[in-house]
Parts: sequence; structure tokens; C-alpha cells
Amino acid sequence: MKIEKIDHICIAVKDLEKAEKYFKKIFGLTPDDRYIEESEKINVIRYYIGEVGLELMGPTDADSNVAKFIEKYGEGFYLLSLKVNDAEKALTELKAKNIPLIDETPRQWRDSNYIFIKPKAFFGVLMELID
Repeated sequence: MKIEKIDHICIAVKDLEKAEKYFKKIFGLTPDDRYIEESEKINVIRYYIGEVGLELMGPTDADSNVAKFIEKYGEGFYLLSLKVNDAEKALTELKAKNIPLIDETPRQWRDSNYIFIKPKAFFGVLMELID
């Protein structure tokens, strides 16, 4: 597996509109992308800082993983996403190394495949590998 760069960093927030206003006020940032991902039950605002995405992520449902994270830990750093050359090959390699994975097969988003590694495998950080 080849890690090419940090793809994006996610911050879990309770109130997406409030967080967007704060990032605008403090940093002068305006979103480069917005989307709702129904399967993950999240509403996302994405900024690009250089080549790295910074996402503010709010839950659209109380039983989403982001909502559960906020309930347990409060708002804050949620996940680190690394760009890899091939998510499926990365999955196979990680399985061979007995790394605890959330996914058994890659998920799809737009033109990419991605997988999640359990936080216990990376010092409490939810890791995503995306191609």
C-alpha cells in the first residue's frame, strides 16, 4: 500500500451552521463543497486548505456514528483520512497484518473506494484509507 497524502481531516460538530459561521469569522473560510451522505447519516461542509480537505461533519440522525461520537466524547477531531493508491489492496494488506478493520469490503463514495480502520488499532483515532 502506498500512502500518497493526507486526504482530509474531519471534525464532528453538533450544529453545522454555527460551526460554519465560526470558521468564516475566525479564518475567513468559505466552503468548497457541501453534501449529505445518507448512508453515513451525516451532513458535511468541506474546505480545502492547500490539497487537504477539512470537513465539518454534523449528524443527520441521532443514531449515526457521528452523533454517538459527540454524545460520548463531545465535539472535536473525528477522523483522519489518508489517500492511498488502491483501497482494496490496502484492505487485503491490512487483513494480512491482522489490523482490526471496520470494513470487510471497500465502501464507495463518488469516484473513490474507502475503508475504515478501528480506532483501537491507531491510538484511538478513526482512520480512513481512500483512493
